[in-house]
Amino acid sequence: MDRSQQPLPTDGAGGVQPPGSAARRGRLTRSGLRGREAELEALQALIASVARTGSGGLALIQGEPGIGKTTLLAEAVSRARAAGFSVGVGKADELHHIVPLSSLAASVLHGDQPLLSGDAFADLARNHDQRIWLVERLAEAIEARAGSMPVLIGLDDVQWADPLSRFALKQLPTRLRTSPVLWLLTARRDPAGPAEEVVAAAAGNLPTVTVPVGPLSGAAIDQLVGDTLGAAADEQVRDLLEGAGGNPFLAVEMLAGLRTAEASDELVTPGVVPPGLVVGVRGRLRSLDPDTLRFLQMGAVLGRSFGFHDAAALCGRPAATLIPALEEAVRAGLLDDDGDHLVFRHDLLRQAVYVDIPPSARKALHREAARHLVSVGHQPIDAVPHILRGALPGDEECVALLQRAADDILSVTPGLAADLMTRALELVPPALPLRFTVGERTILSLTRAGRNREALSTGDRLLAGRPPLEAFSRIQAALGGALWNMDLAGDLRRRTETALAMGGAAPEIGARLAALHTLALSRDHDLVAAREAGETALRAATEVGDREAHILALSGLGEIAQNAGENAGALERFAALSAIDSAFLPEEIVARLHMDDFESGERLLSQAAEQAGWMRQAMMLWAQGQYDLGLGRLDDADAGFMTMERLEDEVQTPVQQVNGRVIRSRIALLRGDREAAREHLVAARERLAAKPNPGNTAAVRFLEAVHAEADGDIGRAVDRIRQVQREGRFMRWRLLRDWVDSAIRIALRGAEHELAEDLAAQAEAHAERNAAVPTATGIAAQALGLVKNDLAMLEHSAELLKAGPRPLVRAATHADLGQALLAAGRKRQAAAALTQARDTFAESGAHAEAARVQRALEGAGAGSRRAVTKQRPVQGWEALTASEKKVARLVAEGHTNRSAADLLVVSPHTVNTHLTSVFQKLSINSRVQLANVVMALPDS
Repeated sequence: MDRSQQPLPTDGAGGVQPPGSAARRGRLTRSGLRGREAELEALQALIASVARTGSGGLALIQGEPGIGKTTLLAEAVSRARAAGFSVGVGKADELHHIVPLSSLAASVLHGDQPLLSGDAFADLARNHDQRIWLVERLAEAIEARAGSMPVLIGLDDVQWADPLSRFALKQLPTRLRTSPVLWLLTARRDPAGPAEEVVAAAAGNLPTVTVPVGPLSGAAIDQLVGDTLGAAADEQVRDLLEGAGGNPFLAVEMLAGLRTAEASDELVTPGVVPPGLVVGVRGRLRSLDPDTLRFLQMGAVLGRSFGFHDAAALCGRPAATLIPALEEAVRAGLLDDDGDHLVFRHDLLRQAVYVDIPPSARKALHREAARHLVSVGHQPIDAVPHILRGALPGDEECVALLQRAADDILSVTPGLAADLMTRALELVPPALPLRFTVGERTILSLTRAGRNREALSTGDRLLAGRPPLEAFSRIQAALGGALWNMDLAGDLRRRTETALAMGGAAPEIGARLAALHTLALSRDHDLVAAREAGETALRAATEVGDREAHILALSGLGEIAQNAGENAGALERFAALSAIDSAFLPEEIVARLHMDDFESGERLLSQAAEQAGWMRQAMMLWAQGQYDLGLGRLDDADAGFMTMERLEDEVQTPVQQVNGRVIRSRIALLRGDREAAREHLVAARERLAAKPNPGNTAAVRFLEAVHAEADGDIGRAVDRIRQVQREGRFMRWRLLRDWVDSAIRIALRGAEHELAEDLAAQAEAHAERNAAVPTATGIAAQALGLVKNDLAMLEHSAELLKAGPRPLVRAATHADLGQALLAAGRKRQAAAALTQARDTFAESGAHAEAARVQRALEGAGAGSRRAVTKQRPVQGWEALTASEKKVARLVAEGHTNRSAADLLVVSPHTVNTHLTSVFQKLSINSRVQLANVVMALPDS
């Protein structure tokens, strides 16, 4: 091989490997690294820090194409491997940035010791909130490996990462910050790009370093020339390389062109590019055989990485006849062959080949590539990148492929599925009936992705096209989910009534419309009529045998019963609903808690913990939080609602965030943490602005009343209670079911006796509807006792609540009873009631309430001045809650989040929340440090 034919693989962030070195066998050597000492020092320091501290870290290597990011990553990976790291490295591809998890796949699913096998993903299909579940599975696998050795996860070209990989990268570094896991990413500079999003998500949670890679210095370029040409750079070569701007890849390509020119005896004029040399690679391509160039062009269409047979198929040639072309491309240093795939040695090489294909030819080739990939057994999603580049309006085959691909990925990347369906709809001409069918599925995908406004506008555009009656009904039914999510119950009612009145719907669509109409009526004041409509809709769904209509009808009837305060009726509907679809188990659990059936609630929560991948995990955490709150476990409830909000944020479905913040603010007030309580109130108001439905509005107004009372502004507190009253009776009772006593006390303090009587009457009516629920009957008696200042009724309330499971409700009643007994001069009995209230509040962590009752005891001289259980400190081991201490001990023993969660029968997400708090309170940042802290404890 003469000098002009030798490949010049780049090595290091700013260099090449000398001809004849191991480079031609694909190995990297350190000798070619030029001018990147500072960058390597920063990366080496982070590698050493992760290994030394046992905590996580993240580095982003940024720079323009060809500047040496990949080589810096490779060198860092080599050093980490030598330091004992388990290494997984992947690369995102510009053309294949759609396939879910394709970017991270090589990092976690392949290699000598894969972190997770492909079989582990087999049970992902058709699950709810799969992204959350998948990220947790990945975290568990990485965490388990990190328990025995530090781990490095590398991803090159993050700017092209697929949506699911980007989602995972925004969660995993923070999730695994307490384990020795180092994330090394490379990306082009883009202030609003995916790489910056990943860094922003990790910042503040673990050490993050951005390593900018700029142009090489003149001295480094001189060294690079010496490595390449075997001689020092003369003035002519320096002038030539000024056009590279310090970019090592472009410099190497120029030097390759220079060698080609020398080999062909071309004259080289100082400062002038030789005739055979074009900056980049075009000069090298001209020397290739036409068959080789065509083969490279077909490969460039397929992507940076492609199959030999696929490229041969696009060439229209038998694979055997293209072996010489393959050999020449590899020999010229344009392609690498790893035995499975051919890979362009650099993205710039592929792009240089690709841009020389005429645009019309590119489009046709992409279309042909899509057809070929599907014909040889690839999944539709693999063909999508080519469809997006090559499909023309009216191409029904491409529309069908886009629909199939969207169906395949809807559960893990609903946003991408919605994008694909939107594109499919764009490809269907307005005159084709197919447009309405594709439009219906587009609406459903947009709704699943949480893009409700887009779904609504898409549906209205389709309806403006005057579809046939059957299509009109389908589109209106498809819009039901978006309208409900947007709290547009009135609009949903009008649309369903119109569609039902027009007729022409298929039986199953008619049943769905009737069920959606029931759901809309559940927000109406005439709940009797709503229930009748719901029963009719349920019968229709059963007769037709349509599962979706059945689910919608049961949901509507459950909402109606809940809004009417009929707990048994709500339980009946939600239990039937979860029997059809286990995703609705959270609704059944909460309904059982409203019946005071905490035993069944616990059983179902345990069942859900064992099958966490099957459930709507954020909603399951809502149910868990309600369970813990009911049992007076304030710390656990607070952690559960915090975790729920985080998961809802991750999947961008804020369902219960207003209510969660309202409850957390009340918990903070019970604890005596006024600052945290105010922060939660502000957050609740912010979330109310985004979702201002009547229920959320009532919840925030009630919280404002509680805060106003705590601040001594009784007038404002009473005004807010009146606003709650105006939201409608069912909204009041969804809110005041367990808190009506607080509202009555506010009314009485404000001398609003009529308001207090109205609230007590509502409590009594609620108890009549739920005579078998001790909490309902006990609170009604308490309310009446407060309003009438009736000691006997308060005693009756305390007796009724003995059969109930809610300690905080019992404590509040005993506090009221104690005050009444004091007023009646019965100090001994008052002391007993108040002491019981104080102790129960203290055991639950409601220190402010315990202190209030203690003051009542002391003020009346009815009890000793014993100290109320003191509040926890802010820092140190004693600052930890009981659950946090359990988690800390288990993790210190070597448990992963998953194994600790299994032992505690909670979600791994909840364990993560507890662990985050543990690390903050102990001022540590690794599991190794936690183990040392626990081992130093006296009882260890």
